[in-house]
Amino acid sequence: MPTIKEELDRRQLLYSLLMPVMNLYVPGLDKGKGLYFLFVKSETRTPGGLLARPVLTSYYKSEHFKTRPYDPYNVYTSPNEAILCPDSFQSMYTQMLCGLQDRHQVLRVGAVFASGLLRAIRFLQLNWQQLSQDIETGTLNQKVTDPSLRECMGKILKPDPELARFVRHECSKESWEGIITRIWPNTKYLDVIVTGAMAQYIPTLDYYSGGLPKACTMYASSECYFGLNLNPMCKPSEVSYTIMPNMAYFEFLPHDPNSAGFTRDSPPKLVDLVDVEIGKEYELVITTYAGLCRYRVGDILRVTGFHNSAPQFHFVRRKNVLLSIDSDKTDEAELQKAVENASRLLREFNTSVVEYTSYADTKTIPGHYVIYWELLVKDAANSPTDDVLKQCCLAMEESMNSVYRQGRVADNSIGPLEIRVVRNGTFEELMDYAISRGASINQYKVPRCVNFTPIMELLDSRVVSTHFSPALPHWTPERRR
Repeated sequence: MPTIKEELDRRQLLYSLLMPVMNLYVPGLDKGKGLYFLFVKSETRTPGGLLARPVLTSYYKSEHFKTRPYDPYNVYTSPNEAILCPDSFQSMYTQMLCGLQDRHQVLRVGAVFASGLLRAIRFLQLNWQQLSQDIETGTLNQKVTDPSLRECMGKILKPDPELARFVRHECSKESWEGIITRIWPNTKYLDVIVTGAMAQYIPTLDYYSGGLPKACTMYASSECYFGLNLNPMCKPSEVSYTIMPNMAYFEFLPHDPNSAGFTRDSPPKLVDLVDVEIGKEYELVITTYAGLCRYRVGDILRVTGFHNSAPQFHFVRRKNVLLSIDSDKTDEAELQKAVENASRLLREFNTSVVEYTSYADTKTIPGHYVIYWELLVKDAANSPTDDVLKQCCLAMEESMNSVYRQGRVADNSIGPLEIRVVRNGTFEELMDYAISRGASINQYKVPRCVNFTPIMELLDSRVVSTHFSPALPHWTPERRR
């Protein structure tokens, strides 16, 4: 996405409004710190020489962030050196270490996405013994090799045997329920995005936090920052964002899920920001200062009301997205292509994929894609082996977009893809179940993604074998496809 230097000023303006709004609902946030797990990602250059990197990496590396003036409402436990360290392990390790050191000062815990916060909890589960050792001795683990980070942490770390004993005591318990409030007892809320695809993480966040409020503060994308939530302590299902009209020029494409789409004879009629109607759904269209002209973002929004004259929107979903674990977004066409590529490996066994569906399993940390396959094996004596089906998993991952592969390889935010082979006739049973609930037999299509519990229980009860990707897919920051 194209951007310009002045865009950082607009984003900074939106950031500067978040805490004044939050302070209306949660007083005293200037008396402590925020434990935020923030990271930079790999960057590269376009063939023309322009720098290409994720939007948040661009912000964290900017002078707006690095030389930000002191603000008592925006004090982080993590030093800049930890946030800006490009190695994800060293960055997470030192951010967690600082968060543990300041545990009584932490008033809010957050990450950009809910999945990122859960990844941090999982990191603590795996590394609390080394972290406790560092706290006890006041020295830094040798796995942290970044020179500027070691220098910075050398000034922060002090031996604290009592805190080390406490961390060991809490983390060695069998149950991790409420671990966030057990370790950071003064936490008032979680600051994470839990709308859209991230809503799937709410039950797990509730388990680890003891049901702390979850604040969704702002609505933004790589293309443009849009607005903020003026009632950040509301339930996640009730979140509405107020569009800030100075961020871009906003137009809206009326969305009708039953419509056949637009044709040359009936072009779409865009609606201006001031003309949207309560209760109706729209696809967001933006024209930005950076050069995007009537760009379809792909977000479906529903108008919920107005703040003065500014419309407020509930995020309904991403258009055409089937699967999402973190910042990845896989649509039906991508999934179909991945299945086709993987199924080529079955040809020498005279086997084909009869039907398939999928879901994003977020019970594991990190979450991972699960693909259900029903196979037609024409020669039982030559059926595909476990190794072949593992290679099918990897072939699917190699077919995914670069954001998915970066999540697997560089960020460790997505786990290995899993194929669950179900017994023959399973998808007919799935159709019978849908018809028994009122679906039309003439119009029934196999859903390419499922999340309805009875359907998933039916599928899981018919699984005959499970297979995981045996290796990481290819990904390199030098080239994006």
